[in-house]
Amino acid sequence: MKFESMYNHFMKELTDEKNWNAIGKASIQIVVIILIAMVVVRIAKIGIRKFFELRTHGPMALNATAERRYRTILRLLQSVISYVVYFWAIIAILSAMNIRVTGLLAGAGIIGLAVGFGAQSLVKDIITGFFIIFEDQFGVGDYIKITSTEGTVMEIGLRTTKIKGMSGEVNIIPNGSITEVVNYSINNSIAIIDVSVAYNSDITKAEKLIEQYLKTLPAKHEEIVSEPTLLGVQNVVGAEVTLRISVETLPMQHFAISRMIRRDVKDIFDRNGIEIPYPKMMVYERNNDQKIEEGE
Repeated sequence: MKFESMYNHFMKELTDEKNWNAIGKASIQIVVIILIAMVVVRIAKIGIRKFFELRTHGPMALNATAERRYRTILRLLQSVISYVVYFWAIIAILSAMNIRVTGLLAGAGIIGLAVGFGAQSLVKDIITGFFIIFEDQFGVGDYIKITSTEGTVMEIGLRTTKIKGMSGEVNIIPNGSITEVVNYSINNSIAIIDVSVAYNSDITKAEKLIEQYLKTLPAKHEEIVSEPTLLGVQNVVGAEVTLRISVETLPMQHFAISRMIRRDVKDIFDRNGIEIPYPKMMVYERNNDQKIEEGE
């Protein structure tokens, strides 16, 4: 009898026109809320990006440091806007479903107070992220090293930082675990290049050729800040003499400049008969004690 009563009540509610009208109205409201939230987020992100583009590429152009900071704030504002708008959308959807939001928020506040004692790592991440952005320790586009992770900063949030590694992998690091950061993108980089010359080569001639070549570089490559310097003989070991070159470049350009200089110096040595050291093997003939020198 009880089961039959429950069944009749269920069928009555299922066939009630008012209930279906309420469900249809709530469904339309939910769809409209979701669409509005998506449109608002998209328009807001585009508007913020356009504003920053006008600010950074306008008549009063910013320097590299300010532009880097603007990129960081841009990503942060876009994330904050997404969080705020979607949170509002969730509250509106709950209201459309006749769920008492005020009571839910009050209960969530009490639960949040209890959970807060166990969420110390989350609070630490947010506080650390705030100070990273506020103190401008590093920004989007910087090449940094955090403990064993090294790469380019993709995004800085209040909770995590995303770093793209050399091989394309994305490392997501909680801000609270960041204790030491090496930023390679703030100041100019210094390239130290060692060039080896055979022991019996004309060292003076090799140094003059290198100095003549280095004087031509600043006019050809804007990445080089000042004229490179030949520091001189750095080391003499075995059958080779090491010459050291120092070059100041724009941030993170020293890798490419170093490779280019090594290649060019090798070509200059080849054209001018300067021998580069290579392993050699001595072969002795027992019959006439004649020594033959061969390349390995």
